[in-house]
Amino acid sequence: MMRLRLSALTAAIATAVTGVLATAALAAVPPPTAGDLRSYNIGATYVSGVSSGGYMANQLHVAYSGVFQGAGIFSAGPYRCAQGDLATALNACMQTYMPRKTPAQLVSETRSLASSGAVDPVANLSGDPVYLYHGSNDQTVVRAVNDDLAAYYQSLGARVSYRKTTSGHAWVSPIGPVSCTSTASPFINNCGDDPPGQMLAHLFGAPVNAPASQLNGTLIQFDQNDYAVGGDASAISMGDEGFAYVPDDCANGAQCRLMVALHGCKQGYRYQSFGDKFMRYAYLNEYADTNDMIVLYPQAIPTTDLTNPNGCWNWWAYQGDTRYAQHGGTQIETILNMVEALTGSAPPPSPTPTPTLECVTASNYAHTTAGRAYALYGNTYANGSNEYLGLWNIYTTSSIRQTSPGHWVKC
Repeated sequence: MMRLRLSALTAAIATAVTGVLATAALAAVPPPTAGDLRSYNIGATYVSGVSSGGYMANQLHVAYSGVFQGAGIFSAGPYRCAQGDLATALNACMQTYMPRKTPAQLVSETRSLASSGAVDPVANLSGDPVYLYHGSNDQTVVRAVNDDLAAYYQSLGARVSYRKTTSGHAWVSPIGPVSCTSTASPFINNCGDDPPGQMLAHLFGAPVNAPASQLNGTLIQFDQNDYAVGGDASAISMGDEGFAYVPDDCANGAQCRLMVALHGCKQGYRYQSFGDKFMRYAYLNEYADTNDMIVLYPQAIPTTDLTNPNGCWNWWAYQGDTRYAQHGGTQIETILNMVEALTGSAPPPSPTPTPTLECVTASNYAHTTAGRAYALYGNTYANGSNEYLGLWNIYTTSSIRQTSPGHWVKC
């Protein structure tokens, strides 16, 4: 196993980017321009995220390591930590009240999934740059869980840079509006340094150009329904709107990198009145302008049935999506569709269930065990549509049909 340490390259990079802090200033996010995602000259694709977005970033990187060349993750745990169970997610993969699988066990699971074709070959992860960040005042996802993520990646041969500070639970940025040690909305903290610059330098393998003080690109607002599995973004806990920041050079044909940036819980555009705060304070657009990088900002939303009230990304199999962390996961495939549109290259094919046009009549218990529905607080809801089917037991029956992959409705 690789020894966990801050590489000499990363240390030099940290020194290089520190010089921009004195001049770091909030650059106004341009008003969004309605449009569609089109292909650009993309040379490499990366993914980053915080909290639930960090978990999803890890899932995307592992499931499609042939697509993503590296990952930057703030405050999250290792792949499949939750094992598809909410109680495990809360009590073992955020807190440590319950036992959790070890990094070695999760690596073994990942290798098995790769052998079956459910995720890309794990050999792709060897040598990939991975930037991890965690703060000691983060009591939402505790340090031990983040340490497991580092150990998991190291066991697979990734080049890990692990930054530990005193931050609260947050994405950390030199223009963050929250004090370093706090955990408070909008969950973007300022600790006097520049983790986004350090992350990008580690991922790119070279010092980055200083961030722009004034943005020159275009923020495109697109319809996520056009890319959503089943054609209905809300059915998979994603919003109607998604965003992509495109610098002028990228729009004019320059070869650019693509960064998929995933917000955390309670940070989505449509979560209450949160709006564009993640895009405004993450300090990625500023680096995008000067380092030829397009930033894709997919958006998650809360569900109406209490399975995901905070608009988190799916890292515990909510709504019955048992493939949430692998090929075929509805949110994973939806984001991959966006990446494909921007890169112009199709990701590897994923197994998808064949729509069942005829009605299936069975007990609500049988529907859940077959993956057609899910149970919540003793009640049963159809996967995808979230339609109420009645009590969850072997006596209550209902009739449902599949109208698109993973989307079931009442007959």
